Amino acid sequence: MVSGKDKKSSEKEKTPVVAVRRRLTDTNNAGGLNVDRCIEQLRRCEILTESTVKDLCNKLKEILIDEPNVVPLHSPLTVVGDIQGQFFDLLEIFKIAGDCPDTNYLFLGNMTNRGFYSVETVSLLLCLKLRWPNRITILRGNHESKALTEIYGLYAECMRRYGNANVWKYFISVFDHLSLGATIDDKIFAVHAGLSPQINTLDQIRVLDRFHDIPKEGAITDLVWSDPDPERDGFNRTGRNAGCSFGQSIVQKFLQTNRIESIVRGHQLCMDGYQILFDHKISTVWSAPNYCYRCGNIAAVLEISENLDKYYNTFLPCPDSERQVPEVDWLKEMPDYFA
Repeated sequence: MVSGKDKKSSEKEKTPVVAVRRRLTDTNNAGGLNVDRCIEQLRRCEILTESTVKDLCNKLKEILIDEPNVVPLHSPLTVVGDIQGQFFDLLEIFKIAGDCPDTNYLFLGNMTNRGFYSVETVSLLLCLKLRWPNRITILRGNHESKALTEIYGLYAECMRRYGNANVWKYFISVFDHLSLGATIDDKIFAVHAGLSPQINTLDQIRVLDRFHDIPKEGAITDLVWSDPDPERDGFNRTGRNAGCSFGQSIVQKFLQTNRIESIVRGHQLCMDGYQILFDHKISTVWSAPNYCYRCGNIAAVLEISENLDKYYNTFLPCPDSERQVPEVDWLKEMPDYFA
């Protein structure tokens, strides 16, 4: 396992991650909600009350509504791929790459579903975003949608643990506010999945109406569903029944048009934790080790220095001694399809 603890956290702490104005600076007691106390509770793997989740989501939407579709960020920062509800592996990331706010974070989406603890995972990340909005950015993934949360775990988990669907609805309302992409020092474009035949420029992403559920098709759908394809050039259909595949020439044209150097994304399982394609022009980061508690993969986060040097910090699952396992394996209820 490669450790990132030797990184100079003091340098990260001095540099704000977001280059845009924020409504709140100190948000610990935003509207009477003690966010620090919520974070401490969640780190113990204890869920928040329904009313607290409601307050959390309502206050966070006040911040997210001011964020642009493409958030301008500055290095240094750490990029995190899919978490998929693997809460204790999320805590492992904070141990390896640094805690928030000492480390600036960009999450590429798909924080929910599949894992045993989607409620805690989503709740903790939303609390961290509310507490330190300048230090953490969360993009929308394809699993931050009504349809996939109903199929792959979050909806059922909310029903089991709260007895109703209210918390699920609060989460969905926040998902509808998440940004679609980010730029890092105007040199790297970050997105959950990939490119779209309907999108040639970043400005076209900036003017999309994102404040609704992910549609069945279109530019937003492509951004959260598409995959690079080293075997086929151009845009092509995929077996996912959503989004498309895109080849090297598509990536090169997009980079040249927008004067950026590379793309970083999540969305696809990588057995080594990451994958680099097209002469280092696009990379995939996968941050859920031993995906679904059975795939046997290692995971990674991408640490980007002030000089835009990239370090893929790989890690193994959280030790069994530090994780909790539900008495019932709820994953058996889910479809055996890796969306």
